Amino acid sequence: MMRIEGLESVVQRIEELNNRFGLNKQAYNKNAVGKANSFAAELKAAEGRLNPSMDFSGKTVTPASFAGDTGSIISAAAQKYNVDPKLVAAIAQTESGGNQAAVSSAGAVGIMQLMPDTAAALGVDPYNKQQNIDGGTKYIRQMLDTFNGDVKKAVAAYNAGPQAVKDYDGVPPYQETQNYVNKVLDIYR
Repeated sequence: MMRIEGLESVVQRIEELNNRFGLNKQAYNKNAVGKANSFAAELKAAEGRLNPSMDFSGKTVTPASFAGDTGSIISAAAQKYNVDPKLVAAIAQTESGGNQAAVSSAGAVGIMQLMPDTAAALGVDPYNKQQNIDGGTKYIRQMLDTFNGDVKKAVAAYNAGPQAVKDYDGVPPYQETQNYVNKVLDIYR
């Protein structure tokens, strides 16, 4: 989940793109400040929707760790696809912090951060929370089946794709994927 400290790097990246494409800097700066403030407020509100008594760093996350109906949706999808609900919850926490409104810079959507093509292949609407969780859980089930139940490889494949895991016969040497796998497994344990 993006923290407020990360907002500065996002604003800097927007400014780089603004300069690159010659957009009106004065209009951009006024608009960016307003959007940055709105984003910071939205981020703080999203963090508050998680169970405030839980510190997820290095602790097991369960479906009950999520506010609202998210936990029950995770539990139902986990049962449907015979996946440990704690694994699904750890992926949801790592991917989006349980935020259905999350959209990555690469275009991944929702709690389980499904790419549109992956969501289409899974037959789900990534913008629908229940379908997003169902699709992400179905996908991790597919990765577990592909890698004979090896959770570490399945989680790596969830992040980097199954071909990369096959090519390297394990977690690919991508820093992002290695960090992702470590974080998911730390939360899952």
